[in-house]
Amino acid sequence: MYTAIVFLPLLGFLVAGLFGRQIGARASEILTTGLLAVSAILSWVAFFNVGYGNAGLTVPVIAEWIVSGGVRVDWALRIDTLTVVMLVVVNTVSFLVHLYSIGYMHEDPHRSRFFAYLSLFTFAMLMLVTADNLVQMFFGWEGVGLASYLLIGFWYERPSANAAAMKAFVVNRVGDFGFALGIFLIFALTGSVAFDTIFAAAPGLAGKSVHVFGLDWDAMTITCLLLFMGAMGKSAQFLLHTWLPDAMEGPTPVSALIHAATMVTAGVFMVARLSPLFEQAPNALSVVVVVGATTAFFAATVGLVQNDIKRVIAYSTCSQLGYMFVALGVGGYSLAIFHLFTHAFFKALLFLGAGSVIHAMHHEQDMRNMGGLARRIPVTFWMMTIGTFALTGLPLMAGFFSKDAIIEAAFASQRPGAIYAFLLTAIAAGLTSFYSWRLVYLTFFGKPRWEAHAGEGLHGAAAVHAGGGEVHRDVDPHAHDAHGHDSHGHDAHGHDAGHAHGHHLNPHESPNVMLIPLYVLALGAIFAGLLFKDKFIGAGGEGFWKQALYYAPTNKILEDMHHVPTLVAFVATIMMLIGFVVSTYMYVFSPQTPVRLAQRHGLIYRFLLNKWYFDELYDFLFVRPAFWLGRLFWKGGDGRIIDGLGPDGVSARVIDVAGRVVRLQTGFVYHYAFAMLIGVAAIITWYLLGGVR
Repeated sequence: MYTAIVFLPLLGFLVAGLFGRQIGARASEILTTGLLAVSAILSWVAFFNVGYGNAGLTVPVIAEWIVSGGVRVDWALRIDTLTVVMLVVVNTVSFLVHLYSIGYMHEDPHRSRFFAYLSLFTFAMLMLVTADNLVQMFFGWEGVGLASYLLIGFWYERPSANAAAMKAFVVNRVGDFGFALGIFLIFALTGSVAFDTIFAAAPGLAGKSVHVFGLDWDAMTITCLLLFMGAMGKSAQFLLHTWLPDAMEGPTPVSALIHAATMVTAGVFMVARLSPLFEQAPNALSVVVVVGATTAFFAATVGLVQNDIKRVIAYSTCSQLGYMFVALGVGGYSLAIFHLFTHAFFKALLFLGAGSVIHAMHHEQDMRNMGGLARRIPVTFWMMTIGTFALTGLPLMAGFFSKDAIIEAAFASQRPGAIYAFLLTAIAAGLTSFYSWRLVYLTFFGKPRWEAHAGEGLHGAAAVHAGGGEVHRDVDPHAHDAHGHDSHGHDAHGHDAGHAHGHHLNPHESPNVMLIPLYVLALGAIFAGLLFKDKFIGAGGEGFWKQALYYAPTNKILEDMHHVPTLVAFVATIMMLIGFVVSTYMYVFSPQTPVRLAQRHGLIYRFLLNKWYFDELYDFLFVRPAFWLGRLFWKGGDGRIIDGLGPDGVSARVIDVAGRVVRLQTGFVYHYAFAMLIGVAAIITWYLLGGVR
């Protein structure tokens, strides 16, 4: 069963990728979606067998992979509770994305390639979460990176999509470099890359030093920091987050797949899987706490002012990933996985709901050009409202149980940096509520602003949009795009995205093939927290996890978080209500208030709109110097030295001299006689002036 779960998506990729043109797009999408449906069903069977049943750890070996000296790496599937939780998340969301894409991409001429890429991505993620050793995990890790590059740049005719794909690939390589160094260091310390061997050796490595980068470091601290560097890149944590918003250049189903349940959660899964190592490195866990809290706050502030509907949700993902790392940093590994689990449902719901809005609006993504859509697309409206309830933490919804528990755990933890994390995550909860309801109000409420712009083209966004919030003409004429490309770059669906802008728009509800996934995800957004909280983080957790996650004897965070003061227990709900009230006032009752605030605080507004200017900073620090260095080696080194003075230069000079000498061979006798006379005259001159003494 487990082999089928992992390899059915690979089969779909091979058939659709190699024979897509022969069997046709329709057959490709049905085949890949059907295989994912089987994998998803089997994943739920495995989930109940392992988590709720008596099945323990199993490691079926598929093949002998690498044997080199004393190193042996088997291709094996590690099946425990952590694995089956990830199998459910990955395969369920991936199946629903496949199904949704049948409707969303129906006009794209390259559907076979798109569905092949989706299946490849799913297979790579499954290889990652079922890995029994670090080499296999790294294989899946890089496979996910490759597939995300292909999906983000799927519409390769668009320069912005190519740039976004390259950006994601390069930024992730920075993190992956640290991950690779961490793997090398683990092998140097333990002589193995197999999880069982590494975990058994971990307690003995506590307090051991290692000489790295010219200094003596605590072995487990430097190892875990390098591993966390890989997690920072893949999970878009602060400083390595810049690729995530640009990944919106891919089709909306790709955004849901990458941001909800798969690629961005790989770093969270990796730290949880390696919990026996991180438990021996408290200083590294403090770094995880601080970085996670900073990410949660940073992304929430940027999400306040974004106008592209997909980018708002993307920054929400970045912020929620910060919550997960706070949970990991305070030692609440099952708490982080619980939030990963619930987040997958409501964030996929929000992304696919946003895709339904974009579909209804003929590929328009700028919320300032929307409004009044609740009456036109009521099903999408209610589905996104449910997702918003879950994200903001409405009591009894999925996010309420997982996100609120993280804030409580941060307060209860004695880890250095935990109070900092508590304050920032509490503030981020209020900001999350504000920008989430801002999205709902700008998109679904108020006057239909798309009617006013249908005739003139929806891109006349420099004008004031009544009820739409910010006025970019008066604040910053280019504020809606700070980085040289359209911030509401439209999902083109494989054809001209602007075809609908020249006439009156008629927003319409999406077909059932796109709405059915929303219904399923809405059920998860409502009930996932309520149904599974006891197993994930409650009294039944020990029997559920069956030692898939490691807790040191001194780690009592899951118990301590239940004994926080009452005010702390309600702080997330209070912040959620404050964000809701402020957003409602500003975007329903007083729509000119955000306009005045943007004008009055233009510096802060532009700072947030330009994402704290990280792209400009990195461009100045890394991109421009890299281009300058490249040009130096190209023109100076290769052009002037190698081509000018080296072998190419010598060859060129020989050719030049030969070309000039050849000119002497004219074929005229008088030219040769003249040359002979010059030679005779030169010899006589030399003889007379100094040849003989």
